[in-house]
Amino acid sequence: MSARIGVAVMAVLLALYIVLVGQRAWLLLGTGEPVGVLMGVALIVLPFIAAWALGRELWLGVRAESLGRRLEQEGALPAEAVDLRPSGRIVRDDADAVFPAYRADVEASPDDWRAWYRLGLAYDAAGDRRRARGAVRRAIRLEGAQRRG
Repeated sequence: MSARIGVAVMAVLLALYIVLVGQRAWLLLGTGEPVGVLMGVALIVLPFIAAWALGRELWLGVRAESLGRRLEQEGALPAEAVDLRPSGRIVRDDADAVFPAYRADVEASPDDWRAWYRLGLAYDAAGDRRRARGAVRRAIRLEGAQRRG
C-alpha cells in the first residue's frame, strides 16, 4: 500500500510541476526575445516528456501487479524459504542462492511469461532493479502476445 501512496504523491507533484513550468513557459514565450522563446518552448516540451515517462511507469506497475495476482491465483509464485530482514526485504545471500533456478527456467522456456516474471522477482530480491524491470517488461509483452494470439 505504501508504494501506491508514493505513486500518488509523485503524480500530484508532477502535476504541480507541470502547472508551474507551464506558467514560466508562458511568461518566457511572451517576452518575444529569441532566447526566451526557445526556453519557453523547452519548458513546454519537458513536462510532456515527464508525464509520458510517469504514465509508462504507472502502466508497468498496473500490468506487473495484474500478472503477480494471476500467478498468485495459479499458485505459481516462488515458494522458496528465505530469510527476511526486519524491513521485509529478502536477505541478499538467500536471493542469490535461488536466482540460478529462475534463470535456468527462463533459458528452458524463453517464451513463458511466468518464467520471466519469476526471474524479475529474483532480480528484484537480489537488488538488481534494472534487470528486474526488464524481465517484468518482457513478461508483460509475452503475456500480451499470448493473450492476443
